[in-house]
Amino acid sequence: MLTPLKLGVNIDHAATLRQARGVDYPNLVEIARLAERGGADGITIHLREDRRHIQDADVYTLRKTLTTRMNLEMANNPEIVRIALEVRPDEVCLVPERRQELTTEGGLDAAGQFDALRPTVAALAANGTHVSLFIAPERKQLEAAAELGAPYVELHTGAYANATGDELKREVEALHDAAAYGATLGLRVNAGHGLTMTNVKPLLDIPNLDTLNIGHSIIAHALFVGVEQAVRDMVAACAR
Repeated sequence: MLTPLKLGVNIDHAATLRQARGVDYPNLVEIARLAERGGADGITIHLREDRRHIQDADVYTLRKTLTTRMNLEMANNPEIVRIALEVRPDEVCLVPERRQELTTEGGLDAAGQFDALRPTVAALAANGTHVSLFIAPERKQLEAAAELGAPYVELHTGAYANATGDELKREVEALHDAAAYGATLGLRVNAGHGLTMTNVKPLLDIPNLDTLNIGHSIIAHALFVGVEQAVRDMVAACAR
């Protein structure tokens, strides 16, 4: 029997709206509170090096106010690592980051950056934070994550979200295989990027998925129905 999927709600793009005018609204504490009330199992925020949406103060404030888990997405950057060690989020997801990208474009090369990632994963783990690596659904990346001692991975679903036809079938198969293989390595497997209430459906029968982290489509839907209802609608879409 499939276990219920958990939903992590990414609120970065509420911060994008705030930063567009340099004002103090929408209030991210309130956005997070509404998401939690709508059924979010956790709140995800990405503290980017260029601070384009989430700000340092948001990380500290939300850590004190969230009633669910905090998942902090971040690059393996010394300044951001220092903040994570100080804030001690429940989970950190290490992601690749390029200044000119609109959004995270691919998975972290855990295999190729093994030596650079090892001390960061170890420091965060020793500090009481569960570490996840945001990777492509590839066996060599899963093996690297397991060898690094990260208890979680998050499978990058961007290629899946953009695929059609035979390519879509291949991407679904790759996600199935990665989730199953990750489980044999002792990894807990999450997934996210580009997911909507429509394209999430083919992922619901992947047995080894733990959490889906979804943000942009929820915030976009919230423009029509409000944050709490948008989260409720996504929770319903993810039910299995």
